[in-house]
Amino acid sequence: MKLVNNLLSATAIAATSEAVVLGVKAGLDPFVMIDVINAGSGRNTASADKFPRSILNRRFDHGFALGLMAKDVDLCLAEAEAQHFPMWIGAAVKQMWTHALGQGGPDQDFTALIKHIEPWAGVTVGRQGGRDGEA
Repeated sequence: MKLVNNLLSATAIAATSEAVVLGVKAGLDPFVMIDVINAGSGRNTASADKFPRSILNRRFDHGFALGLMAKDVDLCLAEAEAQHFPMWIGAAVKQMWTHALGQGGPDQDFTALIKHIEPWAGVTVGRQGGRDGEA
């Protein structure tokens, strides 16, 4: 159950990170994006909790190591393989976490995943201190 749950959490943060990076690249304000996402059908655990608390303010301090998330994603995919069940989306999510792990190491907070997506678009999402410099 833990592996399935963490795969969903890993997927939410990866997909939300990609979407927000794209929006910022296109000129959208990431704070407004998260507000709109959370008022609509795209709301998820990453947009509702992790982005406001640890990503938009650039703190990356949610309290779970990226290496542990990558390990859980790997274990979930291994279980799927053992069950002879292909997880196409899970495999793509694993690629994202493996990339971030290789770039920043296992000890970074798992909310730092977005820092390894931003360079692909040449943007930075959020700002130190949060919206309008709030702490």
